Amino acid sequence: MRKLLYLLSLLLMGKGMMAQELYVYTEPASNMPAHSISVKLTDHFVTSDNIYKRFSHRVMPVVMFGVNKKFMFHIGGTFANMHTRDFRYESVNFYAKYRFLSMDEIHKHFRMAAFVDASATESPFHYDEITLMGDKSGVEAGIIATQLWNKFALSGTVSHTQVLDKSRNDKVIYVPTRMYQAMNYSLSGGLLLFPKEYTDYKQTNVNLYAEMLAQQTLDTKKHFVDLAPAVQFIFNSNAKLNIGYRFQLSSNMERMATNSWQVSFERTFLGALKHK
Repeated sequence: MRKLLYLLSLLLMGKGMMAQELYVYTEPASNMPAHSISVKLTDHFVTSDNIYKRFSHRVMPVVMFGVNKKFMFHIGGTFANMHTRDFRYESVNFYAKYRFLSMDEIHKHFRMAAFVDASATESPFHYDEITLMGDKSGVEAGIIATQLWNKFALSGTVSHTQVLDKSRNDKVIYVPTRMYQAMNYSLSGGLLLFPKEYTDYKQTNVNLYAEMLAQQTLDTKKHFVDLAPAVQFIFNSNAKLNIGYRFQLSSNMERMATNSWQVSFERTFLGALKHK
């Protein structure tokens, strides 16, 4: 009976109300189901980069914990050959999000959350672009706002990143100038395509996403703007497959790649943190 209640809860919260908020490249203001654990494996790959001019990729395992309806956190790592010829361990990452505002109505809601992201990497310092996905060590903090209307969800994020690299405090003059701080912006839309009507939790969800991702560095005025369409399949209300393609619209900075693919699979275990 308890298992059935959890499945119905996910049907109402995860599929019926929030499926179109499960963005591929960004986080929504909504949280994962309370008292649950999710495991996710992502592979991010490019056909060439600016150093070795070859196929390279980054594997990102992560474990996510839904502590309660307001607070969740992630612990993950990366393994890659993005910055080196050999595929090896690259970084460790911690992410936490707190939802501080909820205005819920039938078939629509508005939510806001604050988050912090921290990463420590062994990768060498390459490129102008600042990411904590294994490329740089640093801290990011920001605000997310998400609005749901029936089968469409729109979400915006603003955040600030500080790179914590030992070169930041030495007296070496680097050419080109290294970037250590940036503002990040994203606008994400998600549309639930199928099913048209829910009859049970085993129905497969199909969601379509389009996300605009942008960054403006603050040390020197460098920027990029990317577009990332993606498709998502949700199976049995607890397993998720994402396929996304990201490409550059505008930029004046040196980057690892101007286009890339991302594939991920996630499995959620409801009630895993619930007290017996």
